Amino acid sequence: MPIVKIEMFAGRTHAQKAELARAITDAIVSIAQTTPEAVTIVFEDVEKDNWAEAGKLASDA
Repeated sequence: MPIVKIEMFAGRTHAQKAELARAITDAIVSIAQTTPEAVTIVFEDVEKDNWAEAGKLASDA
């Protein structure tokens, strides 16, 4: 059972997440030769205050 975890900045709409879920599921089904029912996708919204790159918070960029 493929499990895909996606961490990204908060702010995507329900429709954007739904489209991503469909596209990612379709790709996994096609490439991994599995069924849509076997694919699990977890979206984790991360606030910019909780994300840092190169020693700087994303909220400070």
